[in-house]
Amino acid sequence: MSTAKNGKSTIRIGGAAGFWGDSQFAPRQLVEKGDIDYLVFDYLAEVTMSILIRARQKSDKLGYARDFVELVMKPLLPEIKARGIKVIANAGGVNVDACAEALAAVAAEAGIPLKIGTVGGDNLTDRQDEFRTDGLTEMFSGAPMPDKLASANAYLGAFPIAAALDEGAEVVITGRCVDSAVTLAPLIHEFGWQPTDYDHLASGTIAGHIIECGAQATGGNFTDWRDVVDGWPDMGYPIAECRADGTFTICKPDNTGGVVSRLSVGEQILYEIGDPSAYIVPDVICDMTEMTLTDAAKDQVAVAGIRGKAPTSTYKVSSTWADGYRATAQMTLTGFDAVEKAKAFANGLLTRTRRHFAANDWPDYRDTAMHLIGAETLWGDNASANAAQAREIVLRIDVRHDLKDALEIFSKETTGVALSMTTGRCSGGAAGRPKITPVVAQYAFLFDKTRVTPVVKVDGADIGFTQPQPSSNTDTALETATVTDQKPPANGAEIPLIALAVARSGDKGNDANVGVLARDPAHLPLIRAQLTPDRVREWFAHNVEGEVYRFDMPGMGAMNFLLKQSLGGGGTSSLHLDTQAKTYGQQILAMPIRVPADIAEAARGKAAEQGWAE
Repeated sequence: MSTAKNGKSTIRIGGAAGFWGDSQFAPRQLVEKGDIDYLVFDYLAEVTMSILIRARQKSDKLGYARDFVELVMKPLLPEIKARGIKVIANAGGVNVDACAEALAAVAAEAGIPLKIGTVGGDNLTDRQDEFRTDGLTEMFSGAPMPDKLASANAYLGAFPIAAALDEGAEVVITGRCVDSAVTLAPLIHEFGWQPTDYDHLASGTIAGHIIECGAQATGGNFTDWRDVVDGWPDMGYPIAECRADGTFTICKPDNTGGVVSRLSVGEQILYEIGDPSAYIVPDVICDMTEMTLTDAAKDQVAVAGIRGKAPTSTYKVSSTWADGYRATAQMTLTGFDAVEKAKAFANGLLTRTRRHFAANDWPDYRDTAMHLIGAETLWGDNASANAAQAREIVLRIDVRHDLKDALEIFSKETTGVALSMTTGRCSGGAAGRPKITPVVAQYAFLFDKTRVTPVVKVDGADIGFTQPQPSSNTDTALETATVTDQKPPANGAEIPLIALAVARSGDKGNDANVGVLARDPAHLPLIRAQLTPDRVREWFAHNVEGEVYRFDMPGMGAMNFLLKQSLGGGGTSSLHLDTQAKTYGQQILAMPIRVPADIAEAARGKAAEQGWAE
């Protein structure tokens, strides 16, 4: 069908949240100014699931994103209902029913009839014996399963959500589902896409990937931040205007801040994608290598060329388990030799506490980390020459241990040595002693889809949903255009990569993704010749413990690098200052690139405009 069920030729979907805690002003802007058909929310980062699990353990009324009910739906429900906007949110977390009940109470109090759909069945926690019988191991590291899992939730797809919409649901609340499913589902529902419409499903998935992180697609977290800084107080949030043929346009509400351009949208596409020729979600495998981005008009980017293949036979399951304890001490040091004083203080404190551990026959720390914030601690050996001369820094000491009592000693001694160690020290964080918290570590594995049953309800009644099972994936890789490297000139000039490209980075478990998008696609061969996997690994040697892989995306003039084992365990387990690789994009943009003299000269104007140092 060329038109949607609602009679329109396009469906406008507004991305209102990229995480639990995203701005409460985004949904109102999209509802009042976006002329949208659907309002979608992605609340469930993997770290967020850990928080919700702990909340559910305290009360059977908790475990969902309460902001969705109290800060979004309660004030906006009358307007949402009046405009006929449908809402989809994975706000259910680990307690979908409680979230739906809370929303129903809000609607009843307002006197607004509301048909609420829910999607469950993702919670597999009580099936741990099956997992062990199957001999399942961690999907990235191959590690054996922990003795006891605190939770296990499968990433469900979009078809269960679409089924709830088919039954007339006006709001659909899900638990753990893949982030892009909240956007793909209304397209399946409106355009009648089938489980074997792989190119369409892939396109809808990437539309969801672009808007799932809110303003990151409209100039938020943007390399060229000076271009959008004046609009920060009223940032525009993304809208995907989608058509039945799978093509779509990214835009934002008129007269709002930010920007929608090839660079802003391209940065978001590169975010956390791994291999762009095999971006795997439950409903399809997406191939973005030939995808094109076109600046169609002011703040409108047309996206096309996305291809799809049959999905895999497994769901990714994200589980958590109790893995000891952690604590963080933070303080400010200033004056002469501040960096050396901070190092000496940290080493002295750790040595002192280790002596007490030994006296109690306790093991050593499982891990420790010292961060000198203000002295380019994130940059490793790439720090500037004057970083060690900083006269004011924040010292952060992170520690992990299997015993809470051991960290009690660390916590007390952090303040207990105030009069016996360094001078020039004052508070640099929360008042009082460091807080000791349990580590809820993440563990991911794959599980057969045929053994997972999504449960779809509308107004509490099970609709008897059956998950479609397309034929298993036996496709070979789709053909991809290649990029021929351009050898750098021997007598050219060196400029920072930021003059030629923008970048975006993020995490997947213990791995980091760093995407690089050429400002001018014509420069990609020159950039690619110098951004080899070996050179990128050397640049990030202070973090990377595994291999570095490079994936080409010639359709949009980009590359993505996958840095294996680079986050110290990732998520809640890591003691890195940047546990989710959010800063890696800025670091790679400082790499020197040799270019012809004319390109260097042209780049200097942009560098002066943006304040970049060569």
